[in-house]
Amino acid sequence: MPQKMAVVCNGETSANIMPTLIFASSGLALDYEVHIFFCPAGAKWTLKGELEKFGELKGMPNPIKLFNDILELGGEMILCELALENRGIDPRELRDPRIKITKAPPFLMNVEGATQTYVF
Repeated sequence: MPQKMAVVCNGETSANIMPTLIFASSGLALDYEVHIFFCPAGAKWTLKGELEKFGELKGMPNPIKLFNDILELGGEMILCELALENRGIDPRELRDPRIKITKAPPFLMNVEGATQTYVF
């Protein structure tokens, strides 16, 4: 049974999204079961076009490629349901239909027993 890794993105700057994506993709490369939770403050990264606006940082991996690779490799991405009203998000604006929408308690129950937890 693979180890679980929980990663929480709680902000809208490069200091929040890049480590979220790098740690999550690294966990998947190590065959961890990876679960990412986007709090309302980090919700914009789940929307179409936002990573494109961000662009790339010199010497860093491409955030769009990382995001897509995480989903392709089976990483779970969850947007906090509170972000819908709090940030005025329509679920049709999500950059990928595989992004789930739920509240924090189901996420926490799902990552119970995680051996690694990171918050950015």
